[in-house]
Amino acid sequence: MSGFEALIGNTLLISAVTGWFVAQVLKTLIHAWVNKGFDLERLIGSGGMPSSHASTVCALAVSAGKEYGVGSPVFAVTAILAIIVMHDAMGVRLETGKQAKLLNQILDSFKTLEGKKLTEEKLKEFVGHTPLQVLMGAILGILIGWLMG
Repeated sequence: MSGFEALIGNTLLISAVTGWFVAQVLKTLIHAWVNKGFDLERLIGSGGMPSSHASTVCALAVSAGKEYGVGSPVFAVTAILAIIVMHDAMGVRLETGKQAKLLNQILDSFKTLEGKKLTEEKLKEFVGHTPLQVLMGAILGILIGWLMG
Protein backbone atom coordinates (compact mmCIF):
# COMPACT_ATOMS: atom_id res chain seq x y z
CA MET A 1 0.00 0.00 0.00
CA SER A 2 1.38 3.38 -0.98
CA GLY A 3 1.65 6.31 1.40
CA PHE A 4 -1.22 8.08 -0.35
CA GLU A 5 -3.46 5.01 -0.14
CA ALA A 6 -2.66 4.69 3.56
CA LEU A 7 -3.45 8.37 4.04
CA ILE A 8 -6.84 8.30 2.34
CA GLY A 9 -7.61 5.01 4.06
CA ASN A 10 -7.07 6.54 7.50
CA THR A 11 -10.61 6.69 8.86
CA LEU A 12 -9.75 8.99 11.74
CA LEU A 13 -8.02 11.51 9.50
CA ILE A 14 -10.76 11.46 6.85
CA SER A 15 -13.48 11.83 9.50
CA ALA A 16 -11.71 14.81 11.08
CA VAL A 17 -11.06 16.53 7.74
CA THR A 18 -14.67 15.93 6.67
CA GLY A 19 -15.88 17.37 9.98
CA TRP A 20 -13.82 20.50 9.37
CA PHE A 21 -14.86 20.84 5.72
CA VAL A 22 -18.60 20.38 6.30
CA ALA A 23 -18.56 22.85 9.21
CA GLN A 24 -16.67 25.44 7.14
CA VAL A 25 -19.13 25.14 4.24
CA LEU A 26 -22.11 25.39 6.60
CA LYS A 27 -20.51 28.34 8.39
CA THR A 28 -20.01 30.14 5.07
CA LEU A 29 -23.59 29.49 3.95
CA ILE A 30 -25.07 30.57 7.30
CA HIS A 31 -22.93 33.73 7.33
CA ALA A 32 -24.02 34.54 3.76
CA TRP A 33 -27.68 34.02 4.64
CA VAL A 34 -27.57 36.09 7.85
CA ASN A 35 -25.47 38.91 6.38
CA LYS A 36 -27.04 38.85 2.91
CA GLY A 37 -23.68 38.46 1.21
CA PHE A 38 -20.95 35.93 0.49
CA ASP A 39 -17.60 36.32 2.29
CA LEU A 40 -14.93 33.94 0.99
CA GLU A 41 -12.86 34.43 4.19
CA ARG A 42 -15.56 32.59 6.15
CA LEU A 43 -14.72 29.44 4.18
CA ILE A 44 -11.30 29.21 5.85
CA GLY A 45 -11.68 31.58 8.82
CA SER A 46 -12.23 30.92 12.50
CA GLY A 47 -15.32 31.70 14.53
CA GLY A 48 -18.93 31.43 13.48
CA MET A 49 -21.70 28.84 13.40
CA PRO A 50 -21.06 25.92 13.64
CA SER A 51 -17.64 25.59 15.21
CA SER A 52 -15.34 23.77 12.82
CA HIS A 53 -12.93 23.25 15.72
CA ALA A 54 -15.58 21.31 17.64
CA SER A 55 -16.73 19.46 14.55
CA THR A 56 -13.19 18.38 13.68
CA VAL A 57 -12.19 17.09 17.11
CA CYS A 58 -15.54 15.43 17.82
CA ALA A 59 -15.48 13.62 14.47
CA LEU A 60 -11.94 12.50 15.32
CA ALA A 61 -12.87 11.28 18.81
CA VAL A 62 -16.04 9.45 17.74
CA SER A 63 -14.22 7.82 14.84
CA ALA A 64 -11.44 6.73 17.22
CA GLY A 65 -14.00 5.35 19.65
CA LYS A 66 -15.68 3.32 16.92
CA GLU A 67 -12.44 2.02 15.41
CA TYR A 68 -10.41 1.31 18.56
CA GLY A 69 -13.06 1.19 21.30
CA VAL A 70 -13.83 3.71 24.01
CA GLY A 71 -11.40 1.95 26.36
CA SER A 72 -8.44 2.49 24.05
CA PRO A 73 -5.62 4.96 24.58
CA VAL A 74 -6.34 6.43 21.13
CA PHE A 75 -9.88 7.30 22.15
CA ALA A 76 -8.66 8.73 25.47
CA VAL A 77 -6.19 11.04 23.73
CA THR A 78 -8.72 12.22 21.13
CA ALA A 79 -11.46 12.76 23.73
CA ILE A 80 -9.16 14.88 25.93
CA LEU A 81 -8.01 16.79 22.86
CA ALA A 82 -11.64 17.48 21.96
CA ILE A 83 -12.40 18.78 25.45
CA ILE A 84 -9.37 21.07 25.45
CA VAL A 85 -10.04 22.46 21.96
CA MET A 86 -13.73 23.14 22.65
CA HIS A 87 -12.99 24.72 26.02
CA ASP A 88 -10.35 26.94 24.44
CA ALA A 89 -12.69 27.98 21.60
CA MET A 90 -15.29 29.15 24.13
CA GLY A 91 -12.80 30.66 26.55
CA VAL A 92 -9.55 32.30 25.58
CA ARG A 93 -10.33 32.57 21.86
CA LEU A 94 -13.82 34.00 22.45
CA GLU A 95 -12.40 36.62 24.81
CA THR A 96 -9.66 37.44 22.29
CA GLY A 97 -12.35 38.20 19.71
CA LYS A 98 -14.22 40.43 22.14
CA GLN A 99 -11.01 42.31 22.93
CA ALA A 100 -10.23 42.71 19.22
CA LYS A 101 -13.68 44.18 18.61
CA LEU A 102 -13.24 46.69 21.44
CA LEU A 103 -9.73 47.62 20.29
CA ASN A 104 -11.00 48.13 16.73
CA GLN A 105 -13.67 50.49 18.09
CA ILE A 106 -11.04 52.42 20.05
CA LEU A 107 -8.81 52.65 16.97
CA ASP A 108 -11.75 53.95 14.94
CA SER A 109 -12.38 56.62 17.60
CA PHE A 110 -8.79 57.80 17.61
CA LYS A 111 -7.63 57.92 14.00
CA THR A 112 -4.45 59.72 15.03
CA LEU A 113 -2.81 59.99 18.39
CA GLU A 114 -0.25 62.69 19.14
CA GLY A 115 0.24 63.33 15.42
CA LYS A 116 1.04 59.69 14.67
CA LYS A 117 -1.09 57.70 12.25
CA LEU A 118 -2.56 54.64 13.89
CA THR A 119 -2.57 51.34 12.04
CA GLU A 120 -5.15 50.88 9.29
CA GLU A 121 -5.20 47.13 9.84
CA LYS A 122 -8.18 45.88 11.81
CA LEU A 123 -7.73 43.12 14.36
CA LYS A 124 -9.49 39.84 13.57
CA GLU A 125 -12.72 39.66 15.57
CA PHE A 126 -13.95 36.19 14.55
CA VAL A 127 -11.59 33.93 16.47
CA GLY A 128 -13.69 32.18 19.11
CA HIS A 129 -17.06 30.57 19.54
CA THR A 130 -20.12 30.92 21.71
CA PRO A 131 -21.26 27.83 23.61
CA LEU A 132 -24.09 27.34 21.07
CA GLN A 133 -21.66 27.43 18.14
CA VAL A 134 -19.45 24.85 19.88
CA LEU A 135 -22.46 22.67 20.71
CA MET A 136 -23.66 22.71 17.10
CA GLY A 137 -20.15 21.94 15.87
CA ALA A 138 -19.86 19.08 18.37
CA ILE A 139 -23.18 17.58 17.26
CA LEU A 140 -22.12 17.87 13.61
CA GLY A 141 -18.76 16.24 14.36
CA ILE A 142 -20.35 13.43 16.35
CA LEU A 143 -22.70 12.67 13.45
CA ILE A 144 -19.89 12.75 10.90
CA GLY A 145 -17.62 10.60 13.09
CA TRP A 146 -20.41 8.08 13.64
CA LEU A 147 -21.31 7.90 9.95
CA MET A 148 -17.73 7.68 8.72
CA GLY A 149 -16.13 5.74 11.56
